[in-house]
Amino acid sequence: MPLAPSPSEVVSALLAPKGLRLQSVELLQSLWAGYGQICRITVIPDASPSSSASTSKTGSTSNSGLSTPQDSQTYILKLITPPLTKADDEGHTRKILSYQVEQYFYTHLAPQLPPSIPVAKYLASMNEAHPNGTVTTAMVLNDLKQDYPVAGEKRDVLNRTQVHAALDWLSGFHGFWWARIKELDRRSLVRPPLEEVTHDGEDARNKTVWLNGGYTYLATRRSEYANLTKDYDAEWNEPLTDWEADEFSISDLVAAVLSPKQTGWSPTQDYMTLIHGDVKSENFFTTKSGEEVVFYDFQYTGLGLGVCDLAKLFTCSVPLNMLVDKTPLPRELAMQDGEKKLLERYWTRLQKEAGKDYDWHIFVGHWESALVDWLRFQASWGFWGNTEWLEARVRSILKDEKWKDAVVGNAKMAGLWSEKKDEVDPMILLGGTYEDPDDLRRLGGPLNIMEANSQLRDL
Repeated sequence: MPLAPSPSEVVSALLAPKGLRLQSVELLQSLWAGYGQICRITVIPDASPSSSASTSKTGSTSNSGLSTPQDSQTYILKLITPPLTKADDEGHTRKILSYQVEQYFYTHLAPQLPPSIPVAKYLASMNEAHPNGTVTTAMVLNDLKQDYPVAGEKRDVLNRTQVHAALDWLSGFHGFWWARIKELDRRSLVRPPLEEVTHDGEDARNKTVWLNGGYTYLATRRSEYANLTKDYDAEWNEPLTDWEADEFSISDLVAAVLSPKQTGWSPTQDYMTLIHGDVKSENFFTTKSGEEVVFYDFQYTGLGLGVCDLAKLFTCSVPLNMLVDKTPLPRELAMQDGEKKLLERYWTRLQKEAGKDYDWHIFVGHWESALVDWLRFQASWGFWGNTEWLEARVRSILKDEKWKDAVVGNAKMAGLWSEKKDEVDPMILLGGTYEDPDDLRRLGGPLNIMEANSQLRDL
């Protein structure tokens, strides 16, 4: 097969072992920077005598267990034919790894989800390395628009019914994996792009999902952050990049708290789950009523706190009038009733789905940290969505000294000051909310600072 195979060639090779034959190909969209394409394909049963014995010559294929269609049926082909991986190109490397992460999700993780958390089912896949170091990746998935005909549009605002459906899907997805996350082998997780790819042609075909879900976290956005540190005219230059504790900014501290670790203990590890990583309106379909939703595009799924998915959803796709009581917005904004009701809906179902408890005060602390982290990305990359709301919320959060003390303490426990980890003052760790140092010992074990503060209220 040529190094840049056509959709027809790939589909024909993948369908032959299943007794199916390609009838037509419709291009839906080209992928970022010409890395591939997404097509809707129509297939029919192959009545030729040799069809059942056909074999693929394009690499490994995987069967999903989908029934063979008796008549013509449509599927979606995602075909990736990128240029050679470059070890020093972070954006390019991130994309290459993301397509392989997505394939792992659909072939290994998606089949484990219950019907109440719908995702696309795959029919076949391939992952073939070429002599020049490039890799062709392809998946054939069922066509979600057959059951979910309403597509979310780019940077669109959802209606109330769709927002609730999206929250219910996310709480179900996060809750399901929260209860199972320890089953993942952390050695197989995909590290940040420039750590993962150390030479041309290396990829993640033998790995699973991202160690840190999403594509906005600080470790992989250092160049954009560096630009923000130099932009002295920007409002968020000082609040987000000035040193808050020793040589660390609030952005560094929040990132240390939110980031999953490959080894060792983390103050947020008990709340880690799999996150979607790119939650926005254009990445899901709904039923005509809007009461059921299905997400797709799992290129950035990986470990994280579920609130990191919510931060992007609330900013980019939730109507402003569902978050605040009235406009215009003040410069600083505490949590309003609308925002709280949406969070409570998600939080309640999350715990039910996982069979785990998540103290509300800890949850809110995580949520506010996720908002600060998401603002850091937008401030250094570009603003869109409910930015006035996001900025007002973060101005309020950054003035909350208890929140800030908890973040500093958690960052210390996460190892940001690894060389000083034995010198941490327990009074700092608890944000000054207790008087007796023996309270730490009574709580027992390594503590999440927000959890410790919550428990101390009950002592």
